[in-house]
Formats: sequence, structure tokens, C-alpha cells
Amino acid sequence: METYGGFMLIVTTNEIAGRQTAEYLGIVSGDAIVGANMFRDLFARVRDIVGGRAGGYEKALKGAKEAAIEDMVAEAQALGANAVLAVDLDYETVGDSMLMVSASGTAVKLA
Repeated sequence: METYGGFMLIVTTNEIAGRQTAEYLGIVSGDAIVGANMFRDLFARVRDIVGGRAGGYEKALKGAKEAAIEDMVAEAQALGANAVLAVDLDYETVGDSMLMVSASGTAVKLA
């Protein structure tokens, strides 16, 4: 269970143990698209050949995930939610060199 801004609970489950859902406010989502740059691509290809982790890509992916979740949380806060249930993260490639991360869930008010 994660908290954002000290009060927003973010979970992948459909409920939070010990907490009652008082109101369902609707589906919320956030998206982030990151582009790969030429140098990161080059070093990732070298690492594919010699082995090892592609740190630049991992950092970009983590940043995109955090941005998508932050956008989803902002949408939930605008609805007056204090939690987002059933959060799902999806990853898609866009074109040849871009990655899209989408976060979606159900905004709720917990009792």
C-alpha cells in the first residue's frame, strides 16, 4: 500500500483490509510517454551484446511510471477521493522509440 501526499492510499487490490469504502467516485487514469534518446539506445544495444542492465532505460521507465501514477492521483484528488483501488499499470511501445505507461484505478472515499 502506497500513500501520496500523506493521505491518498494507492493499492492494486479491490479493497483495503479493515477499511470500508463509503463511495465509489469513478475510474481515474494517468499516462506518461517517454522517448528514448540516441545515446541511451546505443548503450543499451552494447549492454545487450555484452550483458548487464540498461540503467538509462530503467531510470526512464521508473520516471514514466511515477508520472503516470501522479497524474492518476491528481485526477482522484480532483474528485475528492482519499484512495485509489484496483490500480493497474500498462506499458506500450509507441512508434519505434517511445514508451507509454498508463496507470488506472477506481477512485473512492474511504469511511
